Amino acid sequence: MIAKYAVVPLLFAQAVLAQSFEPPRISYFVSANDQETIAVTSTARDDSLEATSADGAPKPPADQSTPTYGRQTKRILYVVPNFNSVSAGTQLPPQSFKGKLMNATEDSFDYSTFIFIGAMAGIQQAESSTPEFGQGGRGYGRYYWHSFVDQADENYFVEGFMPILLRQDTRYYTLGRGGFVKRLLYAVDRGFITRSDSASREFNYSEVIGAGAAAGISNLYYPRQERTWTKTGQRWVMNVSIDVMVQAFREFWPDINQHLFHQ
Repeated sequence: MIAKYAVVPLLFAQAVLAQSFEPPRISYFVSANDQETIAVTSTARDDSLEATSADGAPKPPADQSTPTYGRQTKRILYVVPNFNSVSAGTQLPPQSFKGKLMNATEDSFDYSTFIFIGAMAGIQQAESSTPEFGQGGRGYGRYYWHSFVDQADENYFVEGFMPILLRQDTRYYTLGRGGFVKRLLYAVDRGFITRSDSASREFNYSEVIGAGAAAGISNLYYPRQERTWTKTGQRWVMNVSIDVMVQAFREFWPDINQHLFHQ
């Protein structure tokens, strides 16, 4: 995942989180077709779940409304993909192999990706971060496709191949409650601690090993001068660092969205 999010909004989030809140704990149930998430509060009686919808999914009590607390949106600012962020308090079934690969594919080939890569390639060329690529239109093209392949490699290893092999969940489960520091530390921690497909806590091998594998594979298409152990290690650390920053922004996005756009 490339850094599609600015870090500055985190400072805004700190201000708007000055007033703490403790909403009711929410339990979520996902319909059989994984298309609809239904929420009920934890105070609801068990027998209130006996009624089911036409497809067999539990129905919430008629007097319960879906909470807005900690709710993620499919896109950030209607553009940036946010497909694998899970709203606070939500419990979902384990990801399927297909689901993990689809997450990686959506993050790699979403229309916003091509725009972002174009901007990044321009910045890298202006800084001459890889002098071997040169300048002009041809040089820009080299920066562009290298950045695009870098992102796709990392997405597929971190969100697809390694989670399938290691049976780990690639989704970001929003904390949504507590102070700014607590939630920030939680988001950073998710770069190294994740949940397995069986919902147990595990070291995030998918992130660490996947990001390292992507950095190593980049040596296949980068110029010889960029294939040193130092350069490879730098790309590895950068991959993990960017993913952690993205998760931090995801944690506070529901608050920013609510306070700025009242959604």
